[in-house]
Amino acid sequence: MTSPTPNGASKAPRKSVKLFTLDKTILMDVASVAPHEQGILIEGKVMGTMPMKVVLKPDELRAALKFVTPGLIWKILKMLFSRGKSNAGGKR
Repeated sequence: MTSPTPNGASKAPRKSVKLFTLDKTILMDVASVAPHEQGILIEGKVMGTMPMKVVLKPDELRAALKFVTPGLIWKILKMLFSRGKSNAGGKR
């Protein structure tokens, strides 16, 4: 689905990944993830307004893998195939 721009042209919807707090407010909105000379560049906004550009470095990626457990992998697989709401409990 496309959304019209002020001049009448249509533009594709922007892809993003939203991370929510437990009270269902948007904490981070990740707009892009791309390779970078220092690691992985992640761009987006924090709390809806503050732009961010962060780099995930190789050492930190290896450290993050320590959080991955069989139970977490199972939960991720279940989430991929569930029909959950896209915005943490709000309307689609």
